[in-house]
Amino acid sequence: MKITLRIDIGSGPFEVTTSLATIVAWERRYKRKASDLANGIGIEDLAFLAHEACKGQSITVPAVLDDFIKKLEEIEIVSEEPGNPTDRPPTDAD
Repeated sequence: MKITLRIDIGSGPFEVTTSLATIVAWERRYKRKASDLANGIGIEDLAFLAHEACKGQSITVPAVLDDFIKKLEEIEIVSEEPGNPTDRPPTDAD
């Protein structure tokens, strides 16, 4: 699952995309499954995902999540990609 987020921490908006490692970190911290994201996601969840995605992409952000949240001026989901997109399975005709 990849989620692209547009965030602004005071220096203008930019986009970050979550990775599998970002989603796993979210699951571990909040003791929830990635499938729970489909049932609704809170602002703290989005902030955590943005924070982890920034760190994973070497974007300088405050080390502590609460300090990052204090700097957030805007956060929104730009797009979501399913966790396991698959192509049509091969058939005997292939």
